[in-house]
Amino acid sequence: MKFKYLIAIALFALTTSAFVLPKKTIKTFVSNYENVLGTSLELKFKAASEDDAYLAEQNAVNEIDRLDNILSAYKSTSEFSRWMRNGKTTTPISAELFEVLQQFENYKGATNGALDASAAVFANVWKKATAENRLPLAAELKTAVSMVKTKHYVLNEQDLTVTRLDDAPLALNSFAKSYIINKAAEKAIETPGIKHVVVNIGGDMVVKGSGTEVIKIANPMADAENAAPLVTVKVSNKAVATSGNYRRGYRINGKWYSHIIDPRNGNPVAEIVSATVIAADASKAGALATAFNVLSVSEIEKLMSAQSDVAYLLVTKAGTEIKSKGWTAYEVETATSTASPDRAKADKFWNTKFELLVNLELANVESTDGRRVRRPFVAVWVEDAQKTPVRNLAIWYNKPRWLPDLKSWSRSNGDEFKKGAEGSLSSTSSATRGPGKYTLVWDGKDDHGKLVKAGSYTVYIEVVREHGTYQIIAKQMKFTGTASKIELTPNTELASASLDYRKIATRKK
Repeated sequence: MKFKYLIAIALFALTTSAFVLPKKTIKTFVSNYENVLGTSLELKFKAASEDDAYLAEQNAVNEIDRLDNILSAYKSTSEFSRWMRNGKTTTPISAELFEVLQQFENYKGATNGALDASAAVFANVWKKATAENRLPLAAELKTAVSMVKTKHYVLNEQDLTVTRLDDAPLALNSFAKSYIINKAAEKAIETPGIKHVVVNIGGDMVVKGSGTEVIKIANPMADAENAAPLVTVKVSNKAVATSGNYRRGYRINGKWYSHIIDPRNGNPVAEIVSATVIAADASKAGALATAFNVLSVSEIEKLMSAQSDVAYLLVTKAGTEIKSKGWTAYEVETATSTASPDRAKADKFWNTKFELLVNLELANVESTDGRRVRRPFVAVWVEDAQKTPVRNLAIWYNKPRWLPDLKSWSRSNGDEFKKGAEGSLSSTSSATRGPGKYTLVWDGKDDHGKLVKAGSYTVYIEVVREHGTYQIIAKQMKFTGTASKIELTPNTELASASLDYRKIATRKK
């Protein structure tokens, strides 16, 4: 009896185990878009299947489009633009527009006027002066300051209406983008099967879900997208926003002026060149990152003295880094290569006083739905005279779905890249830049951190468009310590491209 009993238990265990589903492997899926909210969009998901990731992508993108149609100051058909055309009348508005207008009023008070929806008044003054290659007149700025300091609208929370009080131009740029990112991330994480979400629009991002995310903070003194970061942080369920003057601004008589204007006096800011904020609330992170470019360091420290839930990193125009007390808790050590090349006496290596800049501008090709640019997938890499890949500079594609479509890159680099794919997918927080234009840098090192030998190498730029054409440029160039620049022939997918081998210079505006 005892033996029969044991046999029965064993059979039962075997039978029930057959109905236990195997544990699904969680993979990372990444998707990139151009010209979303006037910049680039990166979506990253950890999911058990590509179908789940695709649905989350659609949910996030649809939410971005929905909110853009409400909040955009650039779309004439948006709810915000329609309200602006209504004049001084009481207008019922959506809950989303009401919330953002209310947040502007709150942050204007909290930052001592460093944030103001009517900063667009100053933008118009500076754009006009720049077109005439002159500084704004004192009288122009005085009039603009007077206009900005008045109250522009009154909100009625009971019936969700807003009444304009003057004709000052308004724009919701400062942190409406962060507001939209957060809403898109919420839609994505609610999608079944999604464990982790990152929504990155133009360098501001929201991280939601069960995992942590490694984020590089861009160095404001470097021009290239792939330049070494200033610092690397790791966050979970947080927003990270960076604002700075190193990507956009006004150039008058050869001098650079920030596009960020102090609403209190109408002058471009100059002391802080980059401010990164980590906070639980996306709107707060975006608002403070912009405000910290306007306020003095002492004003920032006073404002943040009682807010332990916010961490920040400031970079001054002199290059000094100022970190809040809580910032270092997010920092992570990154491995720095100490590899040295295998030198022979006769070998000559890359001149470390030089760098190669790869400049490229992706063509603006509209999608059939009319809502956004059709996605380009791009690979930029370098091969030696033996056609052996030595350095990957950029790989932008829908991972892993579109990898085979980058045919030349896949043949040369695919297997090696897949081995360390997860580690290559970190995101970067930076000041917002316009869509399509990129600069990449090659410092003469291979993918393992070793300096390559001086000599001739071929630079490849491969672009395949979603539902579009396939293009590849291959250009050989000598890297022996003599500066040179080559303009590459544009094609259907590249509006322009160039290779600039030059001496490394201190970055100046």
